[in-house]
Amino acid sequence: MNDSHNALLGPAQIRELAERFGVTPTKAKGQNFLHDAGTVRKIVRTSGVVAGERVVEVGPGLGSLTLGLLDVGCSVVAVELDTPLAEQLAHTAESMIPGSSARLDVVHGDALEVMELPGEQPTAFVANLPYNVSVPILLTFLERFASLEKILVMVQLEVAERIVAGPGSKVYGVPSAKTAWYASATKAMRVGRNVFWPAPNVDSALVYLERRPAPQTTAAREDVFKVIDAAFAQRRKTLRQALSGIAGSSAAAQVALEGAGVSPSARGETLTIEEFSRIAEQLFGQNVA
Repeated sequence: MNDSHNALLGPAQIRELAERFGVTPTKAKGQNFLHDAGTVRKIVRTSGVVAGERVVEVGPGLGSLTLGLLDVGCSVVAVELDTPLAEQLAHTAESMIPGSSARLDVVHGDALEVMELPGEQPTAFVANLPYNVSVPILLTFLERFASLEKILVMVQLEVAERIVAGPGSKVYGVPSAKTAWYASATKAMRVGRNVFWPAPNVDSALVYLERRPAPQTTAAREDVFKVIDAAFAQRRKTLRQALSGIAGSSAAAQVALEGAGVSPSARGETLTIEEFSRIAEQLFGQNVA
């Protein structure tokens, strides 16, 4: 491996690369490029990835985190939407860590539309996610790539708190409940604004997720997620009211809730993923004796 101090990008190199490739970070694309090598090393360390492990990264940008992963010996598949960024990544890797481009696959495309990844399937997902689509990307990759066992993503602090929230929390909602279907989630580290270019208007945090088995249920995941969406569509409503649309009526919702052992006067923010699953079994007729 190269000396990490030489292998990683600093602020001056980030700006020089951006200028060379004609890249201007845009808010519309949720781009904030990480330029602090110390933070990159902390992210890689916190992720728990090891040499030889296959890692997927979404939104590699100019390559700061990609280089950190390559530097510890990982092989990386990086998904990048922006054409100039996708085209330059392998060149940057090779110039900073000679020989490392052989361990890098770049997929040029929208992460939300990627259905398969080249080569060996990744066991880890480590990324500084574009802020405006962080939750959809996280849930999409959990759904599509069952090989992913551990995930460390950087998101807005507020989003991180929503993802890791448990039932009863004020910020528990759709991201929390849907993530819980796939994984356990904890907030790993808060990240300040000054390690990015341009500096975002919000603080960030790393969320660590560990894959676990889906709840034991006969309901389809899609049906459980329909219940979650309905339960949180109008947070102040009781479940009897909130689920009346997908149940067909308030009375039908009440029957399903009682069948699932959930109080019809409860609200979505108090329910576990297992309870949402039991309601889906009742509503969609997929429960078995």
